Amino acid sequence: MNLTDRKKRFTRKKYCKFCANKELVIDYKNIDMMKQYISDVGKIEPARLTGTCAKHQRKITAEIKRARQMALIPYVID
Repeated sequence: MNLTDRKKRFTRKKYCKFCANKELVIDYKNIDMMKQYISDVGKIEPARLTGTCAKHQRKITAEIKRARQMALIPYVID
């Protein structure tokens, strides 16, 4: 498998859910939505994997950190 074959496989266009739907609100109290952006080990997923734009990725990161500080989300998942 060469480089061009790999590029063709992963060229799906990702979009920001928050730009597409203005009614979605990024809030630290919405734990179910926050868990979508956290990996199995507890790390915050990067924007290149989630498809969010830079503006909303910064907001998600800040809200996840706020939820962790308030003990709503664990720092490390066992």
